Amino acid sequence: MYKVILRELRRLATSPIYWLCLVLGPIFCAVFFTTLMDEGLPTEMPIGLVDDDNSVTTRSLARNLDAFQNSQIVATYPSVSEARKAMQKGDIYGFYYIPRGTTHEMLLQHAPTVSFYMNSQFFVAGSLTYRDMRMMSELFSGAASRSVLRAKGAADGQIVPYLQPIVVDSHPIHNPSLNYSVYLSNIIVPGLLGLFVLFVTVFGIGVELREDTTDELLAVASCQGTCGKIGTAFNALYGKLIAQGLVFHLVGWGIVLYFYGYLHFPCYCGIPVMLLVMSLFIAACQGLGVLMICMLPTLRMGLSFASLWGVLSFSISGMSFPVMAMPSWVQGLSFLFPLRHYYLLYVNCALDGYSLFNAIPFYAALLLFSLLPFLFISRFGKVMREVAYVG
Repeated sequence: MYKVILRELRRLATSPIYWLCLVLGPIFCAVFFTTLMDEGLPTEMPIGLVDDDNSVTTRSLARNLDAFQNSQIVATYPSVSEARKAMQKGDIYGFYYIPRGTTHEMLLQHAPTVSFYMNSQFFVAGSLTYRDMRMMSELFSGAASRSVLRAKGAADGQIVPYLQPIVVDSHPIHNPSLNYSVYLSNIIVPGLLGLFVLFVTVFGIGVELREDTTDELLAVASCQGTCGKIGTAFNALYGKLIAQGLVFHLVGWGIVLYFYGYLHFPCYCGIPVMLLVMSLFIAACQGLGVLMICMLPTLRMGLSFASLWGVLSFSISGMSFPVMAMPSWVQGLSFLFPLRHYYLLYVNCALDGYSLFNAIPFYAALLLFSLLPFLFISRFGKVMREVAYVG
């Protein structure tokens, strides 16, 4: 097997596509996403203002909205249509509309209506600008009610319970700063790493078929006739997986140390546990990649299967939408994705600090994925000996 490992390491070192997928791609993704969200939340997102009332009260509202950390009023538009065009062009993420007569209606104790629009195609930007504009509207409504109650002679001690009968004291557990990078980077970056593992595993086997080097591979893996076809296939398959896995483990461990050692993301289970989780995740993705190329022994079809499965894992892992709210058949399907189990281990171990006993099912699932190549050794040998490459 060591001859296959040396052969595969030489192939990895001399092919630019391996360098891109094994080292450069994962490292670039880790640095890109963590620096993109280095402040935790996007700040100063551009929004617009349409103030048809243009009173002292509405100008004060606009200044207060502009003072919010996540939003910045970058332009004032003369009409709703102009603001809508700017939002459609991508100049702003949303705009706040104050109709004419708002202050007058408020002083008459009527119920003036203000409107705000946001572009929800940008999920994070749309959600955060919506939150700021809605909060500003509620504060504006409270300020108007406070002015009316003061005019009627009510004291501040009587006004505050009326305006805010229930005070919410929020304590975000394990992420008190509400840092988006703590949650997103810890799943997106390993998910992309898993996607690269699938690609390299499928490509490393499929390229042998495409270049018609299967006989050479089996000859290197043979034991001079003493290990038989199964033993030769075992040496060939695991020689390739071990060589690729060595590089992926170094990169994966580097990402773990970067997250929890350098960036100091929450890790209540300890860095060694997350190193183990990363190793199991990489081995699980390799096992799944072997299944893909053995079931579809064509490079083009194998890579298409890997890309489809890898991209779907982001949606079905529970990171962006809770799995418990999905249809029952999708909930069952989610356990066929290694990223789902990595996500559950990250939440249970790194964020919640649960013991190994509470997370045994998720460890076992990744271990089962990593054992898939054992089930396909015979199939792998048959593919290497008998399947002809079809472009």
